[in-house]
Amino acid sequence: MNNDLFLMQQIYSALFSVANKIQVQSDQYLKKLTSKQFMVILAIAHLPEDQASFNNIARKLGTTKQNVKQLVTTMKNIGYVEIAPSQQEKRAVNTTITKFGKQVALEAGEKGTNFLADLYKNFSTNVLETMWGLLKKLFRFDGEEQDGFEERSNLTIDVLLKVLKEFERRRNHIVGK
Repeated sequence: MNNDLFLMQQIYSALFSVANKIQVQSDQYLKKLTSKQFMVILAIAHLPEDQASFNNIARKLGTTKQNVKQLVTTMKNIGYVEIAPSQQEKRAVNTTITKFGKQVALEAGEKGTNFLADLYKNFSTNVLETMWGLLKKLFRFDGEEQDGFEERSNLTIDVLLKVLKEFERRRNHIVGK
């Protein structure tokens, strides 16, 4: 039993450290956006139109409404997003990505894809699937399911094929396929 507690403590501290390390490295790849800002844009892009409220974005990201409000306010001031009263909920606001925000997200998406290829260079598809399953299981520790990013994005990206080809090229080169 002591070994279980030790392992749980090590896993918890490792998750915390890995999350911070990934965020720092990701920020360096993305340049114009922080990784948190990029995730906000992805969350908005994966929500139905006029349903990108602070609560819905927070649910998608597994964080609080207050954190999202702070991030979105900063992003609004930069010009990445716009905020308007929601047509769906009287007390909510709806967040939309501006043309400038889409352009910056597109650039970040390309760099982010390269980051992912480098981050997971030593992981087989099988290991990635196992890891994803374990992380989803860990997310459910409180009974809440993760509202992930499996559905299609409403953010149209013209260079998606180019990005995916580069990702595949890097991944095949690294994994040795």
